[in-house]
Amino acid sequence: MNLRTDLPAIAFIDLAAQRRRLGSAVDTAIARVVDHCQFILGPEVRTFEAELAAFCGAKHVVSCASGTDALVLALRARGIGPGDAVICPSFTFCATAEVAALVGATPVFVDVDETTFNINAKAIAGAIETAKGLGLKPKAVIPVDLFGLAADHAAVAAAAEAEGLFILDDAAQGFGATFNNRRLGTFGHATATSFFPAKPLGCYGDGGAVMTDDAEMADIMRSLRMHGHGSDRYDNIRIGLASRLDTIQAAVLIEKLKIFPDEIIARDRVARRYADGLADVAITPTVPAGMTSVWAQYTLRVSGGRRDALAASLKAEGVPTAIYYPIPLHLQTAYKHYPVGKGGVAVSARLAGEVISLPMHPYLDEPTQDRIIAAVRRALKAA
Repeated sequence: MNLRTDLPAIAFIDLAAQRRRLGSAVDTAIARVVDHCQFILGPEVRTFEAELAAFCGAKHVVSCASGTDALVLALRARGIGPGDAVICPSFTFCATAEVAALVGATPVFVDVDETTFNINAKAIAGAIETAKGLGLKPKAVIPVDLFGLAADHAAVAAAAEAEGLFILDDAAQGFGATFNNRRLGTFGHATATSFFPAKPLGCYGDGGAVMTDDAEMADIMRSLRMHGHGSDRYDNIRIGLASRLDTIQAAVLIEKLKIFPDEIIARDRVARRYADGLADVAITPTVPAGMTSVWAQYTLRVSGGRRDALAASLKAEGVPTAIYYPIPLHLQTAYKHYPVGKGGVAVSARLAGEVISLPMHPYLDEPTQDRIIAAVRRALKAA
């Protein structure tokens, strides 16, 4: 297939368009930090944590160096470690299982729902049974708000209640979405998110945060992110790590949070136009009643082995795509020796062979999106 060179390239995620909208506001915010020189845990960090808490309704926000660290801090604060089982979906980014292994616990993989791509709460009981059969103590479950859509948090809570599992919501892709008219950040015992630049609310580097209503847990995480300090920075009362959100990143996020509600609306508008244009040629994403998505990714399902041909055809027309995720975690080299919960992960394996994501961001204009839709339709009808 010949590459079309007469068409302008399309950005998969257009951070430059957002940068143009922010303009001098973000420059001024960064300059303010450069002037006061409080680069670590400066005043902007405290301001951002307070504003993020107000946005999502959580009582406490503890910012940190990355979304992965956010998950680690939460698990460490609850004392989860060797001999413990942490239940997580197989169809997700590796960090969800990685953090269990990093604290010495054992990830136990469960399947996802075929419609939402999120954890199948009905599979949690089987994972608990599997963990106990292996001599592990089921301690936590990490639902993921994949591709921007809130997980079924009511079902997860009900499944976790019988065993008293710690619920850690991985909202790295879904922060800003809602479940039952509540923004993510207050479901389960803690919520972790990422501010990686490509995320719906991203900074200009790495960053993350944990949200919780548990004051004691928040205090422990603040200690852990500073090498486990106690009343003094040289009085270390626990083994911690260096995981702080840079003040400059907090300053950027303060400005981005101001426009975040508008961007969520714009993302939803883009998603609706995709659905209107593609629902008859591919399986488009579904948002169940009572939920909203922030559309971190717009992911189609293309069955019958047509995905690679679709990707190649779109590339030839200057339309970028991505596959999240081509290999489920239970099949990846670093994780395939970890257990799979009773019931298996057949849906995760099937989705990995079908999913393909299209350009998605709040600044995707209608003519460009129409070009993408037309290209997808041509490719799928030709296949």
